[in-house]
Parts: sequence; structure tokens; C-alpha cells
Amino acid sequence: MQEVTPADMDSLQAVTDAAAVSQLDIIMQAGWIMIPLLLLSLLTIYLLVERLMTIRRSVTNRTEIMGRVREYVNNGNIHGAQAYCEVQDKPLTRILKHGLERLGRPISEIQDAISAAGKHEAFELENRMDILASISGIAPMLGFLGTVTGMIEAFQEIQSLQGNVNPSVLAGGIWEALISTAAGLVVGILAFFFYNFLVNRIARLVNDMEQSATEFIDLLQAPVSDTRNPSDDFSNSF
Repeated sequence: MQEVTPADMDSLQAVTDAAAVSQLDIIMQAGWIMIPLLLLSLLTIYLLVERLMTIRRSVTNRTEIMGRVREYVNNGNIHGAQAYCEVQDKPLTRILKHGLERLGRPISEIQDAISAAGKHEAFELENRMDILASISGIAPMLGFLGTVTGMIEAFQEIQSLQGNVNPSVLAGGIWEALISTAAGLVVGILAFFFYNFLVNRIARLVNDMEQSATEFIDLLQAPVSDTRNPSDDFSNSF
């Protein structure tokens, strides 16, 4: 086996650096349109990370939470249930806490409170998703705009040279057209993929919250072991 010398390593590094510079030069051929596309790509990454962190903080063990709340309510310990939900501080427990705070009132008021809290939590989970959806549509259009401006530049070159042109003269405009289109499509496709990925994760959380809200209402209307309604225990605790 031939031994790799330091000179060979230097040559390999030079080739790698040249390739990197060449790729950068190619990207720069797209012109000013790459600036907004770069900003949109950075914004896409930021929104993805920010929403993933929000979703991660919102994930709960629905079975465990509902089991603990059911245990507190059936034992008439409404304050304990409220304290448990407050400590957990998740979208689901915040919704349940709104319902627990209104025990003793008509069931319709409790349902309305839970529904309003659920809509608020769903809105918080879906916050900024519209921006990600807009990026998935705007980025390709910016790419196509770069295509148009690149072709305009190419035809201006043809006109200025009165038709006496060769492919190398038109290279700048063609590079701008092709690279900006590719960049816009890449950013748009990634934003669209991330949008649908996050929407699916959020939909699962919202579905869990809706099921838990229904289960909580059923819990309040179910008879307990001592034949008293949990709302009566709450009213009598004052």
C-alpha cells in the first residue's frame, strides 16, 4: 500500500478548499435573491426548533394524569387535584384546572370553561405555524423570481451584443436563473415538510386534550362511592 505523504495531504486539503470555494461561487451567482432565501431558511430552522421545544414541553402521560385527577376527585380532594394540575403545568393539566376551579357550578359552565381553555392551549401550540406555511409558498416564488430576473439579464446581454453571443456570455444569467430556482424549491420543500410534521404532532396533542376533557366531564357526572357528586364536596369545603 502506498504511504500518504504530508504533501499528498496538503494537495487533498487544497482540492477540498477549492471545491468549497467553487460551491460558494456558484451560490453567489444567483445574485441578490439568495439573501431573502437565506433569511427564510434560517427562519424555517428557528421555527422548527422552537415549535419542537414547545411540543416537547407539552407532551404528557394522559393516562397517568387522568388517573391521578380521578383519584383526587373521587376522594373529594378537589384542592389536591388543583395543586397537582398546577405543579404539572402542562396544556392538559391547565385545561383540567379550569374545570376544577368551577366545580359546584352547572355542568354547562364547566364545559364552557374547559372548551375555552382548550381553544387557548390549541392556539398556543399552533402559534407561528402560519409563518412556516407561508415560507413553504413564498420561497419557491422567490426562486422563480430569480429565474425571471436571470433570464431578463441574459436577454439584455443578447441585445447589448446585437446577437453576437456565445454560451459563456449568457452563463451569468443562466446560473442566476437555475440556482435561485433550486434554492427556492429546497427551502420551500423543507418548510412544507416541517409544517406537516409539526401539524401532525400538534394534532395528536390536541386530540389527547379533547379526549381528556370529555373523560373529565364524564368523571364529574359519574356517581362516586358515597353517592355524592364531586361538585357537592367542593361546595361543602367552604
